[in-house]
Amino acid sequence: MPPPGKFKVKQFPKSRIGTLDVFAIGLKKHHVKALIELDVTLARELIRRQKKAGREISFTAWMVKTISRTVESFENVHAYLKNKRTRLVFEDIDITIMVERDHGGEKVPLPYVIRQTQLKSAEQITAEVENAKTRPLKGEEVAMNSGRQSVWANLYFSLPGWLRLLVWKYFAIAPRQAQQMMGSIIFTSIGMFGEVRGWFIHTSVHPLGFGAGSIVKKPSVIEDKIEIREFLYLTVLLDHDVVDGVEMAKFIATLSENIESGAGLGHH
Repeated sequence: MPPPGKFKVKQFPKSRIGTLDVFAIGLKKHHVKALIELDVTLARELIRRQKKAGREISFTAWMVKTISRTVESFENVHAYLKNKRTRLVFEDIDITIMVERDHGGEKVPLPYVIRQTQLKSAEQITAEVENAKTRPLKGEEVAMNSGRQSVWANLYFSLPGWLRLLVWKYFAIAPRQAQQMMGSIIFTSIGMFGEVRGWFIHTSVHPLGFGAGSIVKKPSVIEDKIEIREFLYLTVLLDHDVVDGVEMAKFIATLSENIESGAGLGHH
C-alpha cells in the first residue's frame, strides 16, 4: 500500500466555537431574508470627494452610519423579543461588525461592537474601526469592546456544547444581556475579502442583520441612457417575530433610498 498522504494539523482559534454556536442558534430564528441590489455610484463618488477634502470616511463606516440613521426611523426592526407579547426596543443602536485581527501570525475575523452609532459620525466610526484593527489581541476575546474579561470567554469555550447552547437560550430570554454583549444589529462584508458577484445568505442571532457582497460595475438605464454604474449586493435579515412585513418593506425602501442617495455625505 502507498504511504498515507502528507498533511498538516492547524488549530482553529477558540473564538470559532462561538461562530459554530451562532449558526446553531441563528438557524432557529424566524428571519425574513431580503436580497437587494443597490446603486452606490453616487455614494462612492461623494466619499472620494470627502477624502480629498481631508475627511477620512470608509465605505463600511458610512454604511454602518446609514443603517443606524434608518433604524432611528424604524426602531422596531432592531427590537429583541422578550416573550411572545413583548419586545424591547433599545435607545442605543449598537452594531456589530467583523474586524480582522492578528492571531498567531494569521488574520482572524472577530466581532467588534460599535456602541451608540446614533451619536457618532461616519468619520468617528471610521477612526474607531481602524483603531480596533490594530489593537493587540488579549486572550480569546469574543467582542472586543464588550467589557468582558477574557477569563469569562475562556470559561465559555471550555463548556460542552449543550451547556453553551443553554447560555445562548438564556440570552434569548434576556434581551438586555444580549444587547450588552453583541448589540442588536450585525453588519458583515464578505466583499471586503474578495469579489463576490452575488448575494450570500448568512445566519445571525441578531434581530437585524446585513451581509454585503462585492461592489461590481454593471450597465444600467439612467434617464433612458445606458451608463456603467457601481452596484452593491446586500442581504438583509429581519426578525419576523418583532416586526411585520409592511414595516419591513418600508424600512428596506427607506434604507435603499438613503444608500443610493449618499445620505449624510453632501452633494457638493
